[in-house]
This record gives sequence, structure tokens and C-alpha cells, in this order.
Amino acid sequence: MAAASPARLAIGLTIAAVVASSPAAPALAKPKPDETKLRSELKQLNSKVDGLIKKYNLKRVELAKAQQAAKVAQKRLTTAEKALAEAEKKVVEIAQLRYQSGDQSLPTFLLPVTGAGAAVLEQLLAEQQAVVDGFAAVRDEKKKAAEEAAALAAKIRTDTTTVAGQREEAEDVIVDIEDKLEDLIPVSTGRRSNGTWAPQLPSGSDNITARTRAMRELIKRNFALPFTVGCFRSGSSGEHPLGRACDFMMSTGGSMPSAGNQALGDRVAAWAVENKAKLGVKYVIWKQRINHGSGWSPMANRGSITENHFDHVHISMY
Repeated sequence: MAAASPARLAIGLTIAAVVASSPAAPALAKPKPDETKLRSELKQLNSKVDGLIKKYNLKRVELAKAQQAAKVAQKRLTTAEKALAEAEKKVVEIAQLRYQSGDQSLPTFLLPVTGAGAAVLEQLLAEQQAVVDGFAAVRDEKKKAAEEAAALAAKIRTDTTTVAGQREEAEDVIVDIEDKLEDLIPVSTGRRSNGTWAPQLPSGSDNITARTRAMRELIKRNFALPFTVGCFRSGSSGEHPLGRACDFMMSTGGSMPSAGNQALGDRVAAWAVENKAKLGVKYVIWKQRINHGSGWSPMANRGSITENHFDHVHISMY
């Protein structure tokens, strides 16, 4: 085969250099997570966190019981120590009397030097030995309880550290998933490039705008609502007759919601404010306060639980 000409060689080298310096083709973007999958993962992780908290609390209960058992043992030990001290005092007194009398038996003024006296002395010594034996048993019991409580406390400290780490890990993942779920919230239709919203006509059998409908369905999907959602209402003021507002009921009959439903209302209201720019929320009213996106402001008393929006979250749309 003929050798390549200098010209062809130069061209080849130039092409090789260009190819080598060219940026690599971009890798295919990772597909956006599916909302159903994310919600499933969130549910599993919430269950995991609940399990970890339950385990942690049970460990705390076990520790408290062990500490209480150690206190009881300490009280019994204190009682035994007092009893032993009294017994030791009696033994010393007997020994002193025996030494002073120069006799191995009890002094005559204390006990007659008879077989009965020796028997009494033997009984006293036996009783003293029984006290000593009982004291030793209680002392050993207290020592065992204290050692068990200390071992359990050490184990619980280790378990608590582990559980806390698992809990933090799970909560971090939950926050990440919730952030991803927020990213999945679509921007409603009709938003102009400058951030304002074009008016929309009501449509459908529910007589509300497409933006209002999208907001309502997203809230239904994200929260387990306990009662009805009312949107279009004729013969009233505000956005209801325009199809641009919904009331998310947290109780019925104009009654105050339960503590749980009040907390749910707090979350719904906060969610609507947080996603105001995406959804086209104009303002939110809840618990006699209104929020246009820059914080909650108190409202005048309108005279009832319903009129003051204590039993429902009101969300108005552009």
C-alpha cells in the first residue's frame, strides 16, 4: 500500500484533533419521577418514621422502669443497712459484756448462766446472722438491679442514637420527596410572562374557571379532606359567583373544627399561600385572617364561626 501523502496526513491529523476536542454528546436526562411512585415512597417513609418513633418511645419506657426498679432496690438496701447496723450494735454490746465479765457466757445480770441463757445467746447470734444474710441478699439484689439498669441505659443510649439517625435519614428523604412533589405542581393556565394572570370564563357543570378547578383538584389530591368543598355560589359577593373561589370545609353546621381538622386547615391554607405563584391564588382566608401572599392580617369580626372562616379555608383565584 502506498504511503499517505503529506497533505492527506495533515488533513487526517486535523480531523482527529477536532474529534478529540469536541464535547461528548450529552447523557440522556434522568426521567422525571412519576408522581404516583413518589407518593408511594412518601407513604412508606412516613410509616417508617412512625415505627422508629414508636421504637424509641418504648425504649424510653423500658429505661424509666429500670430506673424505678433501681430506686426501689436502693430503698430496700437502706432499710437493710439500718437493720444490720442495729444488729452489729447488739453484737458489740454482748461482746463487751462478755469481755468485762471474763466469762464466755452472758453476765448474770443480763442472763442467768444456765442452759437457757446459752440458748438465748445462740438465738441472738442466729438472729444476727439471719439479718446479715438478709442484708447480703438485698445488697446483691440491689447490685444486680443497678447493673441491669446501667446496662439497659447504655443500650438505650446506643439504640436512641441509632434510631435518631434513622429518623433523621428518613425525614431528610421525606423532605426531598415533598420538594419533588412540589415541583410536580403544574403552573396553571393563563399566567402572563410578567407574572400576572389573564381572566378566565367559568366552564363546566361546576361553573368555575379552569384555574379554580385545577387548584381544587390539587388540594383534594394532596390532602385527605374531611368534608365538602363548595365553589360556585350565586347571590353572594366576592369570587364565588365568578367561579373563582372555593371553600374547603373543616367542620359542618357552623361548628368549630376539631383540633385535628384545625391543624389540617392550617396546612391547606399554608400550601395554597406557598404555591400562590404557580396556582394563581389571589388570597386565602382562614380563622378570621387574610393572606395575599405577604403574611396573615386580622379581619373584622363578622359575627359567626362561618362568616369569620373558622370552619372553612377560603381560597380565591385570579
